[in-house]
Amino acid sequence: MIDILKISLCIDSTIINALSAINSGSVKIALVVDSDNKLLGTLSDGDIRRALLGKKTLNETIENVYFKNPTTANKGSSKEDLLHLCLINGIAQVPVVDEDRKVIDLFIINDGTLKKQHENHVILMAGGLGTRLRPLTKNTPKPMLEVGGKPILETIVRCFVDSGFTNITMCLGYKSNIVQDYFQDGSDFGANIDYIDEEKRMGTAGALTLLEERLDNPFFVMNGDLLTNIDFEKMLDFHVEYNSKATMCVREYDIEVPYGVVNVANENITSIEEKPIHRFFVNAGIYLLEPDCIDLIPDNEFYDMPTLFEELIATKEKVVSFPLQEYWLDIGRIADYERANIEYFSKFKA
Repeated sequence: MIDILKISLCIDSTIINALSAINSGSVKIALVVDSDNKLLGTLSDGDIRRALLGKKTLNETIENVYFKNPTTANKGSSKEDLLHLCLINGIAQVPVVDEDRKVIDLFIINDGTLKKQHENHVILMAGGLGTRLRPLTKNTPKPMLEVGGKPILETIVRCFVDSGFTNITMCLGYKSNIVQDYFQDGSDFGANIDYIDEEKRMGTAGALTLLEERLDNPFFVMNGDLLTNIDFEKMLDFHVEYNSKATMCVREYDIEVPYGVVNVANENITSIEEKPIHRFFVNAGIYLLEPDCIDLIPDNEFYDMPTLFEELIATKEKVVSFPLQEYWLDIGRIADYERANIEYFSKFKA
């Protein structure tokens, strides 16, 4: 039974409140209602991420973000009618309302009791030298450093498996035997794992040309030194919704200028901004690609993922960004590693 109150929001709710409601409700949607519980609209994870890309902040309200004309069903509709309504409209949930448009239920096409299994492949780039983490990586490849009592790579694998993505290829280089000895065929982790052993450094995209079989579906590529609790299903939904050729997960990065910035025109001062903050989106090291993207990558050469995206952009392909608001940490330096161990148990299951 869906707890309607848990996923209901008023139009004055903030975007960060909405994210919390969607994530806690586990139904990928929130309902926007008035003070009498009458339905005003719906709000999905995709609606929020589009707003963030449009420069909305987490503390702004959802008033101009939510979808104001959702498909609804009437009280008393049969399960067959509800299912048909979802199928013909291409939606997974439909609010059920009474004659006064008050929300009484939310029908979900998947009841959530069975974990969905996805055929989409996952490619984990885990061949780096980890030079900046020396001496920790002297005898251990960086993705196998323990955070929260287990290797970083194991947390990544388990997060994908929990989301129903179990077909995993690891691209290895430095001390690859340690990784393969630990994960074997992946069965102990609920996954099917195989390996590519790079004879030379191939970059974050070059190793994709070494895949033995042609992939049939959009596939993930992720750096093996990241910790994140991103919902991979939501990223896939976003990629499909936009009919994207390639999707890059991006993270907002703020830089505060520590001085008052003086704006001038010729000799005239036009304004002064005290310690302004400049916001950028940065590459978060998680991607979704269509299979034919691999055709653009040169064989047996070092080739990085940003170069692939630049080529796709130059050829006018549909390339989109997926804004990440969930926990994310790139473990590139000793300080990052120490921080990861402090934060781990508040972000991930033990």
